[in-house]
Amino acid sequence: MTEANIQTGARRELIAFRIGEQEFCVDIMAVREIRGWTPATPLPRTPGYMKGVINLRGAVLPIIDLSGRFGLGVTEPNARHVIMVVHIRDRTIGLLVDAVSDILQLTDDQVQPTPDVAADEVKAFVKGIFAIDGRMISLIALDRILPTEPEAEAA
Repeated sequence: MTEANIQTGARRELIAFRIGEQEFCVDIMAVREIRGWTPATPLPRTPGYMKGVINLRGAVLPIIDLSGRFGLGVTEPNARHVIMVVHIRDRTIGLLVDAVSDILQLTDDQVQPTPDVAADEVKAFVKGIFAIDGRMISLIALDRILPTEPEAEAA
């Protein structure tokens, strides 16, 4: 977010979702669809947070377990879990989450910085936090979800 965006209080729509007891959100414009869990075909030599791939209308879609990616533990998906199909850096991927909870309309001036006490892993993925109606919702930086080149080679 640029200084100008924060000053103008630009309105944005976000999709909120849950992983365990925590709530997160992403920009609605990055979300292509939300679908029920489909078992993924595992790929060899991939990080633990990579669930594998699914066939999405003839396209191979990689599935990332967001809980595992955030270091919150690996998800054992069931029929209640959902896949958010998102577009990140010219790629389409699926994000495994527990549930989608809301569509939020917020302004940039409502976002608060990630606290300094947060672990570096958390700060790497969280752009800021919204405090709304007694809820704390972390704004995810989708462009940081995909592994960087050195991180991908280490896996």
